[in-house]
Amino acid sequence: MTGTTEPAPMRHELKHQISPPEDLVLSGRLRRLFPHDKHAGADGSYRVTSLYLDTPYDAALREKLDGVDRREKFRLRYYGDDPNWLKLEKKFKVNGLCGKRSARLSREEGERLLAGEPDFLLEREEPLLAELYHKLRGSLLAPRTAVCYDREAFLYAPGNVRITLDREVRTGLSPLDFFRPERFFLKPLSGLTVLEVKYDAFLPDLVRMAVQIPNRRAAACSKYALCRRYD
Repeated sequence: MTGTTEPAPMRHELKHQISPPEDLVLSGRLRRLFPHDKHAGADGSYRVTSLYLDTPYDAALREKLDGVDRREKFRLRYYGDDPNWLKLEKKFKVNGLCGKRSARLSREEGERLLAGEPDFLLEREEPLLAELYHKLRGSLLAPRTAVCYDREAFLYAPGNVRITLDREVRTGLSPLDFFRPERFFLKPLSGLTVLEVKYDAFLPDLVRMAVQIPNRRAAACSKYALCRRYD
């Protein structure tokens, strides 16, 4: 299996935590204005399950909490109920802008990572996989927390805008439950929804007005950091 992607353009990212009544009003507005993305099911949403990796000293978590200008984190991800193909993603932030590189893995390869058997990463001869291998060995990067949520996502071509509403954010007691999301019963947000708006060079006025919520300001909101509360 091959397919490491080139780095995507650096993007802006805004995040809010919103209440159920705010979610109800906002989602109704967005559905009238923008199409859902291709992953959407019949109800317009789909499940996302991610496994975050970190060092024994929590480098990714601490850099996030400290607001370090240049930081990165690795995660595995799959959509819906089918973990037979996974995305390995390296997310990075530089001076407030976000970027991402990714590669595809099979479920078997994901299970080998969980089992602490990463040698296959070098066999693939892909730069991102080689980088992960050296960080697993050199920085002792390892699976730390699995996170699951239900996502409703909207697209708007001008500005390459993506708006997501992540609901029912939940986690479990072990990162080894990555392939068993039914074991995720801990909910750090107590019913709140995470609103994210990502865009390239500019945010169109239509989107700016559509996502406007009175008395709300953009704030840092890391689902990984929230779910680490249960360590």
